[in-house]
Parts: sequence; C-alpha cells; structure tokens
Amino acid sequence: MVQAISKALAQIGDPRFKRVILYGLMGSIAVFVALAFLIWVAVAEVPWTTLPVIGDAAQWLGDWFDVLGGIGLAGLIGILTYFLFPPVMTAIVGIFLEDICEAVESKHYPALGPARGQTVTEAVFSGIRFLGIVVLINLIAFPAYITLLIVLGAGAALYYLVNGYLVGREFYEVVALRRLTPQRAEALRRRHKGRITLFGVIFVFLMTVPILNLVAPVLAAAAMVHVFETLPARREFPDDPPETGPGSRSVAER
Repeated sequence: MVQAISKALAQIGDPRFKRVILYGLMGSIAVFVALAFLIWVAVAEVPWTTLPVIGDAAQWLGDWFDVLGGIGLAGLIGILTYFLFPPVMTAIVGIFLEDICEAVESKHYPALGPARGQTVTEAVFSGIRFLGIVVLINLIAFPAYITLLIVLGAGAALYYLVNGYLVGREFYEVVALRRLTPQRAEALRRRHKGRITLFGVIFVFLMTVPILNLVAPVLAAAAMVHVFETLPARREFPDDPPETGPGSRSVAER
C-alpha cells in the first residue's frame, strides 16, 4: 500500500490529475454552499420563540438570542462541512475518475487491455448515489460521533472507521468495475475487505488534513489502481472483455 501511494504521488503533476482536482474542489464548494443554504432556510422556518424553554430563553436574551443562534448555526455548518468533506469530495471526484484510472494504467500497466468502461450518465448516477448514502449515514451517525467524542474520546475512531469503509469500498468499486463484472468484483473485494477498508481509513484521514484534503481523493483513485492490480487474489480474477451498447454492464448496476 505504501508503494501504491508513492506511485500515485509521483504522478500528481499529470494534467489529467490536476483537472480532476479542480473539478472536485469546485463541485464540493457548490455542494456545501447549497447544504448551508438549505440548513439556514430550514432553521429560519422554525418558530423558536413559541417552543418551550427555548422561547423563554429567547425572550430573556432578546437580540442576543439571534446573535448566539447565528453563531451556533454557523458552527454547526462548519462541523458538518469538516465531517462531510471527505465523502463529498470523493463523490464529486468519482464522476471523473475514469481519467485518473486511464492515466495510471497507461503509465504503469500498458499491457492491460481496454477497460469495460462506463458512460458519463452512469458515472454521475454512481457519484450521486454514493453522495446520498454517505451524507445520510454520517448525519445518522453524527450524534454518535459527538457522544463518543465527549464520553470516551472515541468519536474520531468511529468516524474514520465508518467513512474508511465507505470510501475504500467506493474507490475499489470504481476501479474494479472497469475490469470485472459486479459479481466478480464483489467476490474479489470480500477476499480483501480488510485491506480495502484500511486503504479507506488512511485516505479519509488524509482528507481531513488541510491542503492535503484537496488532492487526497485523486491520490486515492490513483493508488487504488495500484492496490487493485496487486491484490494477492487478483490473478484469480482476470479481466472481463469490454462490453458496449445499451446492454452493457457498468458501475450503475451496483
């Protein structure tokens, strides 16, 4: 895995890598601006002054209630942005990962034949589906993150484990389904699920480090190509032939 990450880092200057990093950053900003707007509108619609206890506090604080409420809401949005950035960036970048995979394969694995491929529509559907899943799971798990962080100091561990599994699996499927049918890709994943989850945990951690989080998803995609091609059981799962046309099978079949 260390060698896979080193090879990915060495190729970071590839123009295709830079283009996908830019797309991922712009898309993530758009997602979080939309999320912040929706949360702000939803909170503004709540009749706080009529609620028990909160209403009394609002009357007692007066204008300070709005000030403190705005600060609290901004803090909540900031926390959610921090927690959700890794999966959101992954989902956005995932739409363009075909370019990254092709760049890595052409440089390091020129003997590989053509991939099974996927359409732009399928890639977008896959990215939206993954984004929905990770946002939902993280919102559900958010109270557990905070509770464990306060009580046991283990909230971060749960966060990295949950998102490491999701991110590792997502990157694996993006890469594996270019070469294998969904059934065979899943069989290979089960043989190496621990390694793939560890891969995800490492990159989720990198995605929470400022500056590194801007390039980590692209590095993860490139590194996963190397990890996939060097899995011990990979030789037992040779590539499936490319399929084209309306009946072709692809990532969208997940």
